[in-house]
Amino acid sequence: MAPMLRHLLPAVLLPLPALAQERIPSHCLAFAEGPARLQTAAWTDPVAPDSVRLTYVDHSMVLIQTPSLRAVTDFNGYLGNVDLVPDVVTMNRAHTTHFTRVPDPAIPHVLNGWGEAGAAAAHDLDLGEMRIRNVPTDIRNGRGGRIPDGNSIFLFEAAGLCLGHMGHLHHEPTEEDYAAMGRVDVAMVAVDGGLTLPIEEVIATMERLRASVVIPIHAFGPVPLGRFADGMAEAGFDVVRLEGAELVMSRERLPSRPTVMILEPSFLGE
Repeated sequence: MAPMLRHLLPAVLLPLPALAQERIPSHCLAFAEGPARLQTAAWTDPVAPDSVRLTYVDHSMVLIQTPSLRAVTDFNGYLGNVDLVPDVVTMNRAHTTHFTRVPDPAIPHVLNGWGEAGAAAAHDLDLGEMRIRNVPTDIRNGRGGRIPDGNSIFLFEAAGLCLGHMGHLHHEPTEEDYAAMGRVDVAMVAVDGGLTLPIEEVIATMERLRASVVIPIHAFGPVPLGRFADGMAEAGFDVVRLEGAELVMSRERLPSRPTVMILEPSFLGE
């Protein structure tokens, strides 16, 4: 069955409160409503105060931008032929394509998804425009077992939105994991169907999470991506294929129906 395409209707813009100087309160317990309005823009363009821009760079790397901050997920050290030093990078250690052992020392905040000496990573970083926290998950150890708390789901809260990068997910989240995540408006999830979760389990996880927007990453080609899109359509999600790697989101642009938005990865260029 071909992916289902539905038109998304424009919404009336509503003002958002100005960013406070004190610690950002978590927005992940409140639900955003309203029809969606899609907007794309180059990663070098300014970001509006009420918006977040996502650029799918490659593999599992997504550049997340607010007006003055830049975060990169599953950073492996190469974003493209650009002179860009992110403010924050997150990393997972399942494979070397998801982390680097030598991050640029100029990066102010390097957040590993794993802890030291078997401990779980614990991050809750408040940067004013963006708050970043993690939910530890287990990874396979290559011998049929698991490494407890070996990786993390990372949550990014900005502009009233809650964005979740599911990382190199090796098991469906537990009820405790879902509770720790809270509301997720935009979910970025690996859909390779092999190295991470099987496609059916990814779909079940997205049905349980019920994010307004699901961005598939780590697809390893059109076949697993197509299986994921078709399965999500059968599960009641709308499916939209966007031209390009960028997407601008705000609370007012969230779709009224859960929607898969497929981006084309592209390394950054000047």
